Amino acid sequence: MFPIRDLNPSRRAALVTILLIVANVVVWVAYQPHDDVADETAFLYQRAAVACEITTRTPITRAALSAGTCTPARSAPVFPGKSIALSIVVSMFLHGGLLHLAGNMWFLWLFGDNVEEAFGHLGYLLLYLLAGIGATLGFALLHPTSVEPLIGASGAIAGILGAYAVLFPRGWVLALWFLGILPVPAILFLGLWFLGQFSVATPGVAWEAHVVGFVLGTSVALLLRGRLLADLRAPTRTAPRAW
Repeated sequence: MFPIRDLNPSRRAALVTILLIVANVVVWVAYQPHDDVADETAFLYQRAAVACEITTRTPITRAALSAGTCTPARSAPVFPGKSIALSIVVSMFLHGGLLHLAGNMWFLWLFGDNVEEAFGHLGYLLLYLLAGIGATLGFALLHPTSVEPLIGASGAIAGILGAYAVLFPRGWVLALWFLGILPVPAILFLGLWFLGQFSVATPGVAWEAHVVGFVLGTSVALLLRGRLLADLRAPTRTAPRAW
């Protein structure tokens, strides 16, 4: 199933969602190289998170590759001055292709506005960053020696999907199903999306990061669900909640 739109209008402009989409598109168009494979590979190793660098808390070295500390043991660009902490954040704004970018931004646009209204601008941004960072760290713990660059906003967006499932389970999503468009309960659509991550067999897809991000978003929303829903239902609400 692919979502076309959700039937859950928000009452306020999703400013942070819009800014996140703009930031991702700008990075893709103006910052990330695409014309030369070698340049793009070097760029990703210099800027993006790498699991082995996270678990060893140091940039990849030739010695680590030779010793098998970071695998697979192959030639990889080495950047000794790389900031490991910064790379975890930067990775959330890098993508592996135009379809990768478009798919992520579409899911963020459809589901982000309602979650942003519930959490408030600042709380929503913190949730997004928490899910994205947590997804990357979770993948690194599961694959501590991997040298593949981790890129994409999928882990962060999975956190938004998890929060949406908790806060708006009875909402409806218009989804493309084979050759038709059908209304599907949000909890069913997002539940199937989550379960589908365990069956992903596409090389290069860090499905574990999606799972971790979704679980983090779900957990935070469950902890705050009562307060967030009470605030959403308040008829005299004049400003979004901020943490």
